[in-house]
Amino acid sequence: MTTLGTASAAPGEVDTGRLTVGETRDGSPVGLPVAVVNGERDGKTLYMQAASDGNELNGVGVIREVFPQLDPAELAGEIRIVGIVNYHGFQIDSHRNPIDDTKLNRTYPGDHEGTSSERIAAATFDAARDADLILDLHQGSDSRMIHETRVRCGRRHRMHQRCLELAKVFGAGHILDQKGPDGQLARAGPDEGIPTIDPELGGTVGFDAESVAVGVEGVFNVLRHYEFIEGDTDLTPQTRASGFDQYGAPAGGLVDFAVDLGDRVKRGDTLFRVTDAFGQRKAEVTADSNGLFWRTRRLPQVATGEYVCSVGTDIDSY
Repeated sequence: MTTLGTASAAPGEVDTGRLTVGETRDGSPVGLPVAVVNGERDGKTLYMQAASDGNELNGVGVIREVFPQLDPAELAGEIRIVGIVNYHGFQIDSHRNPIDDTKLNRTYPGDHEGTSSERIAAATFDAARDADLILDLHQGSDSRMIHETRVRCGRRHRMHQRCLELAKVFGAGHILDQKGPDGQLARAGPDEGIPTIDPELGGTVGFDAESVAVGVEGVFNVLRHYEFIEGDTDLTPQTRASGFDQYGAPAGGLVDFAVDLGDRVKRGDTLFRVTDAFGQRKAEVTADSNGLFWRTRRLPQVATGEYVCSVGTDIDSY
């Protein structure tokens, strides 16, 4: 029997339900939407979640498309899903949990007696703790970003190669292989011996169909490769970066980019220019090193020092 919150499924069954993680200010229970798919045959366990950052919806879009396609009669093992992790942030389109003003994906493995975010992290991590694989679906918030998968445990971690393999299997096209901040699920999972990745499915407001499609294919790549379902996965080489150069605006105004997302850049290449409202140039910013144009802000207006773009560095093929 596979159980997650009120969802419970015997071999060959599927169920949905709610995972209680506290109460709202009027005393109503807070229940995260959850699902379990229990295959007819024995196999591995996959834990998958979305929207730990409450305004990152592409992962929710992936789960919405993947779940109806999961047939327990064709599945070996089990899949546990938390469809929306940051319940409070999701309700108001907020990246952070507004109850404690916290970025929830900095609170893993959580605390059952802690803040709202810590309690949600603890409850969801309990569901993941004995899994064989973890997918934590994200996007680059509402920035513009290439499709990538993040390996966050660090290159010296005992699980690094297995996390890197999982990222390659997911197949988003780009991998950021850089140790992440404390409290990320993609850090806490490997510490428990579980290969964990953080797919960043583009960046948008609402759903982006192309990014959702990349995520859906990525999930099914994982299901095939790790023998949850039958089929083969083509492990094609991907572009890997192990660092980031981030660029801010040297002056306030309007940004014009000189390169497109995914373009290779060389040190000294112009990345963007800042003009005033009349098109008069105020500043020009060039690349500090060779790399790949990875991420940009979405809106053109900037204040002095405000984030503008990022270049992935230390590029190779994996």
